[in-house]
Amino acid sequence: MNAVEIEQAITDLAAAPFDAAEFPYAFLEAFGNKATTLKKLRTGASNGSDVPGGVLQRSNIHIATCERGAVDATLQALRASPKTQAAKAKFILATDGADFQAEELATGETVACQYADFPNHFGLFLPLAGITTVKQIRESTFDIRATSRLNKLYVELLKDNPDWAAAERRADMNHFMARLIFCFFAEDTDIFYGEGLFTRTVDQMSERDSSNTHEVISAIFKAMDTPTRHEGKLDDRYRKAAGTPRWADVFPYVNGQLFSGSTDVPRFSRIARSYLIQIGNLDWQKINPDIFGSMIQAVADDDERSALGMHYTSVPNILKVLNPLFLDDLRAALEEAGDNPRKLLNLRNRMARIRVFDPACGSGNFLVIAYKQMREIEAIINTRRGEAERKTEIPLTNFRGIELRPFPAEIARLALIIAEFQCDVLYRGQKEALADFLPLDSQNWITCGNALRLDWLSLMDVQSSGVKIYADDLFGSPLDQAAIGFEHQHGETYICGNPPYIGDKFQTDSQKADLRQLDGGKSVKAIDYIAGWFWKASQFIKSGGSFAFVSTNSVCQGVQVPLIWPPIFRNGQSIAFCHKDFYWSNNASRNANVICIIVGVKSSSATNPKYIFDGEVKKLANHINAYLIDGPDVIVEKAPQPINGLPQMYAGNIPRDLGNFNLSRADYEELREAYPAVNDFCRKITGSSEFINGIERYCLWIDDSQADLAMRIPPIADRVEKVRRYRESGSERGKLGVDTPFKFERTITGRNSQLIIPRVSSERRTYIPIGLQKSETIVSDAAQAIYDAPLFAMALICSKMHTCWVALTAGRMKSDYRYSSGVCYNTFPVPKLTEQNKADLTRCAEDILLAREAHFPATIADLYDPDTMPENLRHAHDRNDEVLERIYIGRRFKNDTERLEKLFDLYTKMTGGKAAA
Repeated sequence: MNAVEIEQAITDLAAAPFDAAEFPYAFLEAFGNKATTLKKLRTGASNGSDVPGGVLQRSNIHIATCERGAVDATLQALRASPKTQAAKAKFILATDGADFQAEELATGETVACQYADFPNHFGLFLPLAGITTVKQIRESTFDIRATSRLNKLYVELLKDNPDWAAAERRADMNHFMARLIFCFFAEDTDIFYGEGLFTRTVDQMSERDSSNTHEVISAIFKAMDTPTRHEGKLDDRYRKAAGTPRWADVFPYVNGQLFSGSTDVPRFSRIARSYLIQIGNLDWQKINPDIFGSMIQAVADDDERSALGMHYTSVPNILKVLNPLFLDDLRAALEEAGDNPRKLLNLRNRMARIRVFDPACGSGNFLVIAYKQMREIEAIINTRRGEAERKTEIPLTNFRGIELRPFPAEIARLALIIAEFQCDVLYRGQKEALADFLPLDSQNWITCGNALRLDWLSLMDVQSSGVKIYADDLFGSPLDQAAIGFEHQHGETYICGNPPYIGDKFQTDSQKADLRQLDGGKSVKAIDYIAGWFWKASQFIKSGGSFAFVSTNSVCQGVQVPLIWPPIFRNGQSIAFCHKDFYWSNNASRNANVICIIVGVKSSSATNPKYIFDGEVKKLANHINAYLIDGPDVIVEKAPQPINGLPQMYAGNIPRDLGNFNLSRADYEELREAYPAVNDFCRKITGSSEFINGIERYCLWIDDSQADLAMRIPPIADRVEKVRRYRESGSERGKLGVDTPFKFERTITGRNSQLIIPRVSSERRTYIPIGLQKSETIVSDAAQAIYDAPLFAMALICSKMHTCWVALTAGRMKSDYRYSSGVCYNTFPVPKLTEQNKADLTRCAEDILLAREAHFPATIADLYDPDTMPENLRHAHDRNDEVLERIYIGRRFKNDTERLEKLFDLYTKMTGGKAAA
């Protein structure tokens, strides 16, 4: 279950009659517990509670219901219960149907409220559903509740207004929802004169059968688009001319083009009207513009709505971008200024000229957080200068964005408007904030369009000739965005954001064309779509500024590095800071997370210290290269042959058989029993998964001289005929192998033995798994092999030195290494080996194989689990590392940083210096 579904289930539970006996099970069911789990608790099979009326779920929660007035005592009993501690319960909860109390035992955080109000605190209990609770998600309880209700209203309106659901009117529907959101916020924050004005007016003026609800809302919208002043003075001429009803005349003139244009409103059913009133009765003062945009965006996005409530952009993650990009520098300047009025004034003037630009802004989270953080710093400056109530000098138009889709672009601007108002209330007071809020400014600084096709400079520089924007949004984007100038020119520009990650194989033709026009028409194969934002930002900051993006780690790994980074370095720029791999998650442990990095780029002439962030560790660096390590700008190019003197590594055998050569062990045994001669035409076959997990599989393996005999066995002949038809039907590679359908498309075997190297391997393993096999076993194209290899090659590949190199140069599948012979093996720097070196390494490889053999039939997965690796195997590898590292530098390396420094030094020498970026 996602957070929105949980909130709804909890709300329904609180609204239902209280049943003391049933409550604990209903509560757990609301957090996604299955019927079988609840059944075990009911029967006592898994309920270890020692408190009367209690239900204890191990590693989760201890719940007890009680008599009226006994909640305090019951919670104390749960806290003191030995069973609570023994079962490692995270929470305790007590209720009598009138009062509700709970505690998170690890943090001591408590909830004490009336029973009907406990849904307002459901965020505390989200770990019960496997959803991690960071501070943001607990503080976003209102956003989740509001989104849940808005989603219900949205779906109900589309059901009753199918014409609004059509593609050509979906934008109208989204505009309508944005207007509603503004009204709900305005009526709870005194922007409208009278608490709950919008909801109360709709409730009073619309019929209970909802027949005229749309007309009432339309009249309100029209009133907010009709001025109440003439030549600066109050004047009702415009309202009279528009025929504004008396009951709608109380609504202020909003302007800002938020309510301009069509005032069409979809028709409401009774249910939809009820949802609207429910939403209006929520306390919209609690809206959090940091993340509410993401939530609201999900309402109007069919794909997003299927995972509604699972998309919380973590504010700490966003600050990982913004803090080192420029906020830390502002805070340092604030500290240095102290109470000096002149220095504080200079800093305030500097901040007024700072421009923050997100060219993939979505619903505006980065811009909103940057704005709020800057307003906080400005407020401290004003307080120190004795000007606490001073109007802000940081204009919203300094926070610009580009978004491809119209609705998120509208929500981004609305989020910024709300953030500005909330900051004004916080730092200047409600009265001053209200005085400056309406009417809204009609400027729009969020551009709707394709960021990789637009001229970013023309969006930011008032002196430019302008750019045409393709937009049809609620706020009326002017065609010439450059017409919106900045009061202060020549300020600092910071580009930030979380552009879309789309791998090469998933890009549309249009997206590939976007990249080609940025890269001068070159091939953009194997490049992630996000590379386009790096290139565009790099071009932009040639005239000043810096940028930082959240990205998949693939842009700093493997074959993408030499494709993406040289143009950036040639622009005279370098990496100023980075965050190494971390989860950019939506806070749901069972939901897919993306392993990301953050890369910040500035001019190479910048004198700011460079930092590498790795988890909670912040390390000062001399220079950060494209692989995000402290080292020179060396870029590893894919090599078709080994440049290190090692034997050639080949991809495994390619069947191109539609699975017809493939045999499970059962298939093989059945076929051999019916046709004993089949044994001559079958071999064991292994790929990455089979090798690592010890899976036994077979394949048909027929050479030219055996073809006639093999075809006399009907099951084989049938399989071969299917292969022939499959190969004939395709145009792939000119129908290779049609004349020899009994053979793999590509075949390669050794004479005596082979080393098998998996294509994909877990990053958790200390060593790259590699195996020695007899040549009779076929290596599939899911793995790679070195045929008839000297055994010292195995010692090199399964060393810490090689693992360090692979971790740096390999691509990733999620976090797993995608081993590439061209990048990981052919380029691996190896010093010149003497015959004695080779003999010593051969002995090390033999010791590793013997240590593995001692644990037969344990699989590679078992043996190389870092938590359970056998001691003798660990010792054999440690000995191998010591022997090899002494060959490199005469001693053991102190750490991976030393290893990589040496490897880069050797690689530069091996390539004759050509590898320098």
